[in-house]
Amino acid sequence: MAFARLVQWLNLLACALLLLKTEGFNVGITYVQTAVAKGAVCLDGSPPAYHWDKGFGAGMNNWLVHIEGGGWCNNITTCLSRKNTRLGSSKQMAKEIAFSGIMSKYRMFNPDFYNWNRIKVRYCDGSSFTGDVVAVNPATNLHFRGARVWLAVIEDLLSKGMKSAKNAILSGCSAGGLTSILHCDSFRALLPIGAKVKCLSDAGYFINTKDVSGAQHIEAFFSEMVATHGSSKHLPSSCTSKLRAGFCFFPQYMAQQIRTPIFLVNAAYDSWQIKNILAPGVSDPHGYWHSCKLNIKNCSPSQITAMQAFRRQFLKALSALGPSSSRGLFIESCFAHCQTETQETWFSSDSPLLSRTTIARAVGNWFYDRSPFQKIDCPYPCNPTCHNRVFDTKEHPDL
Repeated sequence: MAFARLVQWLNLLACALLLLKTEGFNVGITYVQTAVAKGAVCLDGSPPAYHWDKGFGAGMNNWLVHIEGGGWCNNITTCLSRKNTRLGSSKQMAKEIAFSGIMSKYRMFNPDFYNWNRIKVRYCDGSSFTGDVVAVNPATNLHFRGARVWLAVIEDLLSKGMKSAKNAILSGCSAGGLTSILHCDSFRALLPIGAKVKCLSDAGYFINTKDVSGAQHIEAFFSEMVATHGSSKHLPSSCTSKLRAGFCFFPQYMAQQIRTPIFLVNAAYDSWQIKNILAPGVSDPHGYWHSCKLNIKNCSPSQITAMQAFRRQFLKALSALGPSSSRGLFIESCFAHCQTETQETWFSSDSPLLSRTTIARAVGNWFYDRSPFQKIDCPYPCNPTCHNRVFDTKEHPDL
């Protein structure tokens, strides 16, 4: 009888842990009301927001600031389409969101950062926090103030204890991963001099390459985005002094100047980039790529050939950074997008592996200087640990 109860209890515990692993836990929202007076607002003029789960124990003075993803808007029309959604207004954001993966507060799911202060900054400006246009057109009431939002949120966190940080990471996924690249050095500059500060970009290394029709679709899009948001003044002058500002939104042209240690987690066949940079709908009017973009197993031999060429372009763009012993790399050959916030891809029994190492272990070892990690996977389909799942389009909308 006692043994049967023990087995029953263990089964219940396993189910609870499985649910926890899948669902994470909910964290409430904080609105930065003081930002409004500074003009640091979302597209619709509402205050910026973040979710904060406080650190505890030995992690009380450690801070992980993670930036939400969600694409960009490149003109008045596309920005208006976001204005009354959670990607343009804090009024439309959920009051609670689930934290998991690198945001988890449980050691078994997040061994190196579980007890840190973990903050998820909501994304509502459409420019990876680079925009700064003073004028507001009364006809649209659109506010292009991403750079001000960035500074207001960080200043609010500094006032709540981050000014005493011992360790800190700026991270992000997708457009948020690009934010962590673009703002890496400015984040370091705002933290205490004696703190260990590093950056982590998850699926943020967007590359400038032609689509399947031969057009430079993403190059034109980023140029329009930078012009609409007035982003050029907040992009590295080391890049804008040599190239058009739109180019300086691509990490391959500006990230070699970053002085703060940074870790790049990216699938070589990033599913968002395959869908929106390699084969955007505008270059595939007959939907030839539709099934392939849903599942890499549906791709024809010619499509796989095109994706292999994309991987080579990605690795070439990555090599533009040059060598650095302080940089981390986890570039696996999966069909995926954003892996640090999802438990199964961050740290679980079946997570993607490079050199028998999960993303969580690679990042943790790198941050704490236990061992460096710079690994680039062999071409698809060589890695049997890949999940090859397409991202949630609600979280990462198309262009």
